This record gives sequence, C-alpha cells and structure tokens, in this order.
Amino acid sequence: MTTQQIDQAKAEAFGGQMIGMLNGGLLSLMTSVGHRTGLFDKMSTLPPSTSDDIARAAGLNERYVREWLGSMVAGGIIEYDPGTKAYRLPPEHAASLTRSAGPGNLATLAQWLSLFGNVEDDLVHSFHKGGGVPYSRFGKFQELMAEESARVVDATLIEVTLPLIPAIVDRLKQGIDVLDVGCGQGHAINVMASAFPNSRFTGYDFSYEGVAAGQEEARQRGLSNARFVAKDVATIDEPRSYDLITAFDAIHDQAAPAKVLDGVSKALRAGGVFLMVDIAASSNLEENLGHPMAPMMYAVSTAHCMTVSLALNGAGLGTMWGEQLARSMLADAGFSKVDVKSVEGDIMNAYYLCTKD
Repeated sequence: MTTQQIDQAKAEAFGGQMIGMLNGGLLSLMTSVGHRTGLFDKMSTLPPSTSDDIARAAGLNERYVREWLGSMVAGGIIEYDPGTKAYRLPPEHAASLTRSAGPGNLATLAQWLSLFGNVEDDLVHSFHKGGGVPYSRFGKFQELMAEESARVVDATLIEVTLPLIPAIVDRLKQGIDVLDVGCGQGHAINVMASAFPNSRFTGYDFSYEGVAAGQEEARQRGLSNARFVAKDVATIDEPRSYDLITAFDAIHDQAAPAKVLDGVSKALRAGGVFLMVDIAASSNLEENLGHPMAPMMYAVSTAHCMTVSLALNGAGLGTMWGEQLARSMLADAGFSKVDVKSVEGDIMNAYYLCTKD
C-alpha cells in the first residue's frame, strides 16, 4: 500500500478555503436575519449610528443587534468606527442587500440556507436509501420563492421579458388566452392580468396554498381576467386552447417534465408561443465551472429541485439540467424552433422562446 504524498502548500490553501466557507455559511445565515428583520433596509437610511440608535430605529432588541453587527463588521459587510462606536452600511453594499435594490437584492437568497438545513436529515436518508424529500417538508419554500421571483417579475416582466417575444405585447393588448404552468403564488399572472385587461390568464399549480395566494392577490387587485386552479401540470389536456404559455423556473422541478412539455405543446394554438424561463446553465458540469453561482445552484438542486422530483419517482432533472438537455426535450415535445435570450441583470435565468411549425 502506497502513501500518497501531500503537497503541504495545497493542503494549507484548502484549509484556508474551508475556513472561508464556514465563515461564509454562517455569515449567510446572519445575512438572512438582517434581511428578515429589516436591518439592512433601515441602516441604508441612517447616518453612521451606534447599536443603540440602530436598534431603536429598527424597533429591535439592542443586545441582539449589537452581536449581529459584530458578525457583519467581521465579515466586511458593515463598516465600524471604534472611536465613535458607530456602524455604517456603505451604499455600495446596500445595493446588494436592501429591498429597494429590486432584482439586485441578493440577501433574499440567504434565506434558503436555514430552509435547506431543516431537511438535512431527510436528505442524508435519501443519500443512503434513494428516493427524495417531498415538497411538503420544505415549509415556507413557496413563500421564499414568491418573494424571490417577484423581484424579477416586478422589475422586468412587462417592460423587458414579454417584449422578447415578437408582437406578443400587441396581441396581449388586443386579447389572447394565457396559461402559466407551475404558477406558484400567481404573482406573474396577476401582474400580466393587470397590465393587459383584454386578455385572459390562467395559473396552474399543484399547491393549494399557492393557488389561494394567487386568488387573494387577484381579489385585492380587482381582477376579473385571472383565474387559478390547483392542478398537476403533467395532466394538462387542453388541445389548442392557449396563445401564450409561460413557465417561470418550474419545468426542472417536475416529476414528469417530458409529459408537461408535451401537454404544453399540444395546448398551444397555431402561432402560439411557449416562454420557458429556466436556469441558465450547460448540461455539462465542466462548462458551468465559470458561473459565479454554480456551487450554490448545484447545492440548491441537491437539497430541493432534484430531490422533490425523485420523491415522486420522477426524472430528477435538477436545477442545472442545462440548455442542451432542455433543447432536446423541447424538440421531442414538438417545438421546432427554440431561441434562447437573456435579460440584463438576471444572471440566473435563460429565456427560451419556443414555437412550432
């Protein structure tokens, strides 16, 4: 038996990498706390302030705020003046941490850490026994997903995303039938229904909680052209019923994605378009290594997207199923033309514009 020789410099460098990872992981948890308590939002409006002043302004307990500030200063997120004991959130940092940053607010993503931590035992069990962790175990997943997607929807859907599809805005103004597959809490449907009152919008999702949230938002907006139905989107059987079908980060989670895409294809009328927004990635690991969020996205896939599909004995495509596989599956579903677009500021998603002959 031979003993592998250790490169000491490489070992020390990796030890440093591990320390950085552990610091970053727990700092992410504290970032989630800062987002949920509104501390980042409040600090972005304050001059350099003491922990007492910050806690008072935010309506929070000073002792907790002070200890949290310690982690933020040590992590290089918040600046500290030991002479005045004043803390400051630089505007350059606030641009990635506050709700006013819209799609630029990365603090929302930190909330996933504790959510996935809650299912770690289930996930370890699946590593040993196979299967997956069911969607029902993920607690407030739908709430977090709705918060994250709303940032992009509100900032880009009407003015940027829909205009990617030739002539669709004019058609929406005139009045067409639109279906959103895997609509979650239905915010995208309600935004479109508000903008295009002559068109008719339907949202399908298997979550009764999500459908109820969509219905309530539609009621609050006074919409009569938006409806929501609790439905397994793999059972869509509505030939030639829609002019536009959308799916926002939903296809890769499906247990039967090929069946969903086939149903979508058949549900489109002549001249109809399927807009599939999904993760911008390659199907080949080596081609994703330069992506700035690749480690996170593969981890999200392991801890949620892949496992919820496998829990239903599904395909388990995973978050990073990639453009090559997506194109192949879309072709199998009958989409003869697929154009892939991008939206400035959205580094996460690719925008597939899919049509049939």
